[in-house]
Amino acid sequence: MSDETAVTAGNFIRHIIDSDVKANRHGGKVATRFPPEPNGYLHIGHAKSICLNFGIADDYHGTCNLRFDDTNPHKENIEYVESIKQDVRWLGYDWGGRLFYASDYFEHLYEAAVELVRAGKAYVCDLTAEQVREHRGTLTEPGTPSPYQDRSVDENLDLLARMRAGEFEDGARVLRARIDMASPNMNMRDPTLYRIRHGVIHHQTGEAWCIYPMYDFTHPISDALEGITHSLCTLEFADHRPLYDWVLENVSVPCQPQQIEFSRLNLEYTVMSKRKLTELVEEGRVAGWDDPRMPTIAGLRRRGYTPASIRDFCTRIGISKSENTVQMSALESCIREDLNAHAPRRMAVIHPLKVVIRNYPQDQVEQLQAASHPQDESLGTREIPFTAELYIDKEDFREEASKKFKRLVRGGEVRLRNAYVIRCDEVIKDAHGEVIELHCSYDPATLGANPEGRKVKGVIHWVSAVYGIEADVHLYDRLFNSPSPDAEKEGKDYKDYLNPDSLRTVTHCIVEPSLKESKPGERFQFEREGYFCVDSLQAEGKGLVFNRTVTLRDSWAKIEQQND
Repeated sequence: MSDETAVTAGNFIRHIIDSDVKANRHGGKVATRFPPEPNGYLHIGHAKSICLNFGIADDYHGTCNLRFDDTNPHKENIEYVESIKQDVRWLGYDWGGRLFYASDYFEHLYEAAVELVRAGKAYVCDLTAEQVREHRGTLTEPGTPSPYQDRSVDENLDLLARMRAGEFEDGARVLRARIDMASPNMNMRDPTLYRIRHGVIHHQTGEAWCIYPMYDFTHPISDALEGITHSLCTLEFADHRPLYDWVLENVSVPCQPQQIEFSRLNLEYTVMSKRKLTELVEEGRVAGWDDPRMPTIAGLRRRGYTPASIRDFCTRIGISKSENTVQMSALESCIREDLNAHAPRRMAVIHPLKVVIRNYPQDQVEQLQAASHPQDESLGTREIPFTAELYIDKEDFREEASKKFKRLVRGGEVRLRNAYVIRCDEVIKDAHGEVIELHCSYDPATLGANPEGRKVKGVIHWVSAVYGIEADVHLYDRLFNSPSPDAEKEGKDYKDYLNPDSLRTVTHCIVEPSLKESKPGERFQFEREGYFCVDSLQAEGKGLVFNRTVTLRDSWAKIEQQND
């Protein structure tokens, strides 16, 4: 790892690893893992963990495993498995053949459970889930031992074998660790290790098992079996670390991984709870896990975010042990900077207003040359057809306006981007008084360099009415209109803060003809409008659909300042 990398990506976890490597702990090896549960799509918070785990492995010339925590088949399926693999690859990381499932270790885990029972450190308990909670006590009062904790080793082994054989119904019995019912840490008060789950087909093991291990039992053993050195997880698992260590100390494992916790990502104007995201999908509040308003990696990808922008965001927010909430503008700034540097420029009229240039030859077509990027010449140029009839945006015209309005007014002039100066001579209205057409004149001496030195206040974009392509545009905004929709407020639910204007669809927009051959996922800057991408789910043979990735500027900044 270079000195520059260490400085720019420095955090307390790297300091720990530096110390371990220097002390030759784990033989100087660094092995991490990313262990998602396949019960939903990954979100931007998971991206932080992906970048951390795979980034550390890369920087220390170590390894990072992708391991699915598939111990709860009621909520898991293969769709989620495949989506997670796609997201990790898309972010730019490769697990190099080290793809594992917790279910790969089910036999090892069962043997570890038997080992604990033989050592008198685990027992089969017949209490119901509610009774277990009642016996556990409170933060200020110790728990009450289970009446079944003194069963003999032989009876426990027999009952555990019969649990595995499927003799008992769901909830009839569980296997619990015997630790300390008076522990100040609730996680150490005889936690459940195994529970019975009938009637499900596991996506990896089928119907081979009807008992499934709990996460706190599965995770440390899986880490040890894979030779993980540093098990990185979010702060909510800090209180689980004593149990993580207890399991490793009391079962036969080949190594002793170290669990290290860091703060999870909290992002304004969204929710990060997988349960709540699932509710939004299942209740039809959004159009699926990849809805571009969702904080899922699939949603961000469909909206037009780039892997580089998300990796940059994860680097900027850093790693710490302090809980904090990151402004949405920080994420938007990363994609804005990336697309500003790399997205080709195009012109699109979202709210078309027809312009007829009366002194331009009606049958003439002039192919004007325009750069695809103002700084990056490698993106080349494209031809833009100029005709006597074209469209400008309705927002770029006023019959009357103050001097601050630097676009087109009746009797005024404006420059068309990459083209001529035009003057509005006449305004055509319909029977309701709505402006439907402008009659203008152009100055043929104003193309390119302007030898006359004429000063024109504004420049607006346009598209030929003859050659322009019709398209639909999705104008996405923040999913919630509150920066903290998760915050508990009396009588309020997080869904009460859903932004009704988070999606506006505009049909019959007109885009320049060079976009006709654009492919799903391609990104562009629509000049003066924002950054857009072709919808990745656009049906073949259908018209173009563009999703707005982000505006040119942070339009929420003023709103947030007003609310302060």
